[in-house]
Amino acid sequence: MFFKAAGTEELDAFYPIRPESVANVPKTRFRPRAGKTLSERRWHAAFSGDGHLDMAKVLRRIQRGGIHPSIKGAVWEFLLGCFDPESSFDDRNQLRQERRERYDTWKTECQNIVPVIGSGKFITTPIITHDGQPIEVEGVPVISSIPEKKAAQWMLLLHQIGMYGVPFHAQLIQISLAYVDSRGLDVVRTDPALTFYESETNQAKLWDILAVYSWMDNDIGYMQGMNDICSPMVILFENEADAFWCFERAMRRLRDNFRSDTTSIGVQSQLVTLSQVIKTVDPKLHQHLEELDGGEYLFAFRMLMVLFRREFSFIDSLYLWEVMWAMEYNPHIFLSYETGDSSSDTNTAVTSDQKVLKQCGKFERMNMQNGWSDKNGALSVFLIAGVLETKNKQILKEAKGIDDVVSIMGDIVGNLDAKRACENALKIQNKYLKKAKKQ
Repeated sequence: MFFKAAGTEELDAFYPIRPESVANVPKTRFRPRAGKTLSERRWHAAFSGDGHLDMAKVLRRIQRGGIHPSIKGAVWEFLLGCFDPESSFDDRNQLRQERRERYDTWKTECQNIVPVIGSGKFITTPIITHDGQPIEVEGVPVISSIPEKKAAQWMLLLHQIGMYGVPFHAQLIQISLAYVDSRGLDVVRTDPALTFYESETNQAKLWDILAVYSWMDNDIGYMQGMNDICSPMVILFENEADAFWCFERAMRRLRDNFRSDTTSIGVQSQLVTLSQVIKTVDPKLHQHLEELDGGEYLFAFRMLMVLFRREFSFIDSLYLWEVMWAMEYNPHIFLSYETGDSSSDTNTAVTSDQKVLKQCGKFERMNMQNGWSDKNGALSVFLIAGVLETKNKQILKEAKGIDDVVSIMGDIVGNLDAKRACENALKIQNKYLKKAKKQ
């Protein structure tokens, strides 16, 4: 088993919350439902004798009722493109072993530079100056020589991963600061309500994965919010390398959101698409937001960056993610990631191939049938558009400034049903595609 073993049927047994935090976390709405939720029995029954997975059957079940916690990690590996449903058990075991060895190689490279990695501890204070000079830190071996440029840039990130995070560019979020967690989304403060992170060892596991990822993907490095994406993988997978690869595949979808420089950050591209969607499906609401100086939709910044982690309980956010990923699923995702060839993603053209469409999630199927391929048009964009539509009357009536919009949108915390929100997003997508065709 490569995922956490099943315990009791109670959700709290899988993701227990610290007693003192119970009153402060959003109420969980998700409950496994017989006949709708993908169960362990249904999951195993979806495989052929040699390991080929009936992905269409799995997607239908997930889109109806999510995934039971006992198999969540194993299913996510397919949803995120870690494995090809057409592969055999032997194929996947071999690939898993190769990936574990690759991760170990990267981690060893990091340990050779900073020995704290892999020790069960993590860094929360700088270990190097901006000009590359070592800093003495208690419990951390002093760097004996000035590191080369890549290593130096990476080392400057390590304490920021551990303690404060790398802040979003201030000019870009001065409107959305009230809607972004200003504490810094870092290891020390990641999911503090969960008993899992009472353990320094578990915190260090999260830090190790983020440190290795920032070394491997030095173009992106580390930004606030990446730990919120990685945290569930650390909890779901016993093996650190397996958790890393699941996170790496999730970042394939999200990494452009974290790409930044002194004047822009990647998530702005999705905000532009959100603006276009609302302008098309609800021009009156869009005009009102523009008049309130909210036409850039920065109030939706955090939702897109951390995929609604602050709007849902931990359990409900996982439920939302897996339903979204199931709806977005494209059967060519594995090949696209393995080869780095985006042309293997068939949503760039209209298709009526029923075999291909059957293997797609609802959202991706509609895109393929309409030939719509905006890479910034993820389901999360339409989900926010759907929330805005449900708040339409209140925003038009009560919002006199952008702070009012932030407040109204903040009311959804703990009050949003994940499945209903995804279904509403599909309706907005359908409405948008129909209107966009006429324009």
